[in-house]
Amino acid sequence: MNAVEQSLVPALVAAQAQARPDTAALVAGSTTLSYAELDRRSSQFANYLRTLGVGPEKLVALSVDRSPQMVIAALGILKAGGAYLPLDPSAPAERIELMLQDADVTVFVTNERARPLPAGNAKVLDLDKDAAAIAAAPADAPAVSITRQNLAYVIYTSGSTGQPKGVEVTHGGLGNLVSWHVRAFNVTTADRASHQAALGFDAAVWEVWPYLAAGASVYFPEDGVRSDPEALRDWLVEHKITITFVATPLAERMMLLDWPSPGDLRILLTGADTLHRRPSSRVPFTLVNNYGPTECTVVATSGTVSPAESSCEPPTIGRAIDNTETFVLDENMRRVPAGKPGELFIGGAGLARGYRNRPDITVEKFVTNPFAANSSERLYRTGDLVRELPSGELEFLGRIDTQIKIRGYRIEPNEIVQSLNASPDVEASVVVANEDDAGDKRLVAYVVLAASANGVTGSALRAGLRKQLPDYMIPAMFVRIDALPVTSNGKVDLAALPVAKNGNVLEDEQYIAPESIVDQKLAAIIAPLLHVERVGLHDNFFFLGGHSLLGTQLISKISETFGVELSLLNLFDHPTLAEMSQEIEQLILAKVGAMETEDEYTSAIPRRGDAA
Repeated sequence: MNAVEQSLVPALVAAQAQARPDTAALVAGSTTLSYAELDRRSSQFANYLRTLGVGPEKLVALSVDRSPQMVIAALGILKAGGAYLPLDPSAPAERIELMLQDADVTVFVTNERARPLPAGNAKVLDLDKDAAAIAAAPADAPAVSITRQNLAYVIYTSGSTGQPKGVEVTHGGLGNLVSWHVRAFNVTTADRASHQAALGFDAAVWEVWPYLAAGASVYFPEDGVRSDPEALRDWLVEHKITITFVATPLAERMMLLDWPSPGDLRILLTGADTLHRRPSSRVPFTLVNNYGPTECTVVATSGTVSPAESSCEPPTIGRAIDNTETFVLDENMRRVPAGKPGELFIGGAGLARGYRNRPDITVEKFVTNPFAANSSERLYRTGDLVRELPSGELEFLGRIDTQIKIRGYRIEPNEIVQSLNASPDVEASVVVANEDDAGDKRLVAYVVLAASANGVTGSALRAGLRKQLPDYMIPAMFVRIDALPVTSNGKVDLAALPVAKNGNVLEDEQYIAPESIVDQKLAAIIAPLLHVERVGLHDNFFFLGGHSLLGTQLISKISETFGVELSLLNLFDHPTLAEMSQEIEQLILAKVGAMETEDEYTSAIPRRGDAA
């Protein structure tokens, strides 16, 4: 194995297995996988994949639950010389099928816990059903030569043309991310990290490979913990996690919590959205804000965020990481003076190869670096507006186009518009993001209904979109308008769009007023939380714009109002006002039943249909 190969992820993890075979590599609940076992099982999987023709530049789809089994499979794909395409099992089947056709995968890897998905022409490999055959393969890693230029993984992002596009990331880009991360945050074998991101989100790449390359342990929290600030804090404390990544909206809430001091957590990494606040000096860990498009291998800039007591300025996105260059340029690709806004261009070792099977968009977004002596060097034009501060750090100012980021996901509104306009009930549409005072964003679709549309509801439009788009791309609200307002140059005038209100919002169902006192109190909690005028008995919390972070706020307010505790999982299973009310009533009844004497709780449980 040459020096280049020794610096790439498969060799780095294998070296840790040789040096410390009995150290815990992956921990999920009561399951602990040592480095020796991770090395053995991933090598067996790699050898089995080789019999299926997997090798350098061959792409393998990976659609499994967030688990150690997922890491074993991904590492096995890399050891076989192949590249992996992570697919979120919860994504719509039509979208998965489109990505598979575009990506031209040879093998589709899944397991029994993942939802069955179309595999196209790829050979389906089930990690559970085919476990015996995989375990019979040789336990030594196959002799495969890979280079920095070879493909490591492909992640699909939202596309402005109406279709998602696959970003091709090389081993060189992944290796640079790993080496920078280990150096910058002094990752050692004593560290414990967490894996929380969904499989199709590129933060999942960052949460695994740097730590396994350094001999640290990666822990997997339960699904119900990942989006609940207090539950996640308690889990991090309980498992003595020392370094973790938390997406920006959740990180901002976690900074407001009380933390034990001193604690084990030394670094909280955040990113994927605009950071609005600084931590208090009382927080016993260092907050690091990170920025980077998928096209630049997860992270391009990074910076420590000083406490709120030391600065009233908004947090920056830091400086370029190792072997990365940033340029702030005008529309003619000329440098703008420090302090002036311009578009951010990024170059260096982390640049992706381009978009899979999309040479037209690749040429448009990956441009020749005009400041390099070598004409083959490229820059990625991010579309993000920034300015360089006197400190050399970059301040994020917004977008120069219509791209939206919500809870860390990058969304091209035109992809939603294309799907909406394909409905026979919709003549034209435009999609925007509305942000409330707390910084929570939600998608709002403005639709011009077709003349033939009769009684169309928001739920009907939403159901059509769910067949093609993931949940984070589904608008929370549909507003009916007679025509799209346009500017003098014929573009949609976003500033002229009307405010959403009862008269123009397409209802999900026929409105039925809250009935019992519990219904009415609950509706009074939800309406201001979601910034809606009213909440009907059968309105769905998530269809009104709620999400897991707002769900945790709702649970807290329910506890304050009714004295009972709903779980986030309970909220997902019972999302309508009526269902939540029934759950609350049952919890109150159980509480009353546990008392020696019936007390004031009895009167707080009016039955469905009782007058307020």
